Amino acid sequence: MLGTYPPRRCGIATFTSDTFSALRSAFPAITVDIYAMLGGRDAGHASSAALLLREDELRDYALAADRINASSADLLWVQHEYGIYGGAAGDHLLHLLDRVTTPVIITLHTVLEKPDADQKRVTEALLARASAVIVMAERGRVLLTQVYGAEPKAVLVIPHGVPDRVLVAPEVLKPSFRWSGRPVILSFGLLAPNKGIEAMIAALPAIVEAAPKVLYVVLGATHPNLVAAEGETYRRRLQASAEAMGLAQHVSFIDRYVDDKLLIDYLQAADVYVTPYTNPAQITSGTLAYAVGVGKVVVSTPYAHARELLADDVGILVGFGDTEGLGRAIVGIFADDRRARAIARRAYARGRAMTWPRLAAAAMSAISDVIGQERSDARQRATRAKRADQRSPSTRG
Repeated sequence: MLGTYPPRRCGIATFTSDTFSALRSAFPAITVDIYAMLGGRDAGHASSAALLLREDELRDYALAADRINASSADLLWVQHEYGIYGGAAGDHLLHLLDRVTTPVIITLHTVLEKPDADQKRVTEALLARASAVIVMAERGRVLLTQVYGAEPKAVLVIPHGVPDRVLVAPEVLKPSFRWSGRPVILSFGLLAPNKGIEAMIAALPAIVEAAPKVLYVVLGATHPNLVAAEGETYRRRLQASAEAMGLAQHVSFIDRYVDDKLLIDYLQAADVYVTPYTNPAQITSGTLAYAVGVGKVVVSTPYAHARELLADDVGILVGFGDTEGLGRAIVGIFADDRRARAIARRAYARGRAMTWPRLAAAAMSAISDVIGQERSDARQRATRAKRADQRSPSTRG
């Protein structure tokens, strides 16, 4: 597996680690080697990785390909996201893929509807090299076929994995966070402007009027790229905005990068999970998947992944920038406990099809199909070569 990996703090690293654990748990006989990408500011190291690749060092990609070729690996599984591989639109990755001899599966965590020239070039090259491509939403498959000319049968939709927790009422876990007696709204993720936290803060006064004890929890460290560019200016600006609106007692910023177990505890203790993201084209949100997986009532803007995952009354969609609608949706949930429990049950039911063992089984099916086809093709090539050799005139005197 090639991608980012802990201790690097990003969604792809968490996904790679969780997928690795799920595969090893479901299929203990297999061997999975991790090839971990290092960003320019990464200070940590992936102790369990077979090799660390510096994103801007082209020779590291060649070394990784040679290591993979020399190993007994039957397949390379790449986690792709713009920004984790070096070169124009991450095209250093293509040097590795051109050099490696194993079949390749690529999970595309982002599929752009309007790519620039380099992004389109790189994505088309990835499609040309991959034996199969995985996306996590049907919208990704549509874009790959319509925008990039992918073969539909080569694109698989495998939902983002989620932990398998029992469905519990928020009141059970609220005492752990000193939230007892308060309606709690939660947003989670690396803090950045595209998360739409401003919209939720703007919607909060109307919610406070209807639910005076409400608490909005913004959980997560600031995105490292944002910290590098401007420090904690963005976080402080959000905090100042909340204080200026008289919401200091109703907004809690928790500046932590939490592991999966603690994140699930936070999710289960909240009454409503909010993803007011600003990018309509976003086709993957791990935090959205986790919230659905543990049976949260989710209120979200209608980005691509949310439209699919929250369909059929599994959650509530509110228009981009519609702060009044955001407030009304949450007030409505707090006012109708029966409806809230029904949405939570539907979300939890949908999440049972997305647990990590389900992802591992679907991934292994795809891996086995690709390896089986590769071996079949190799046998056919060998047979054709043997027949051609037999038909050739003898060179012996």
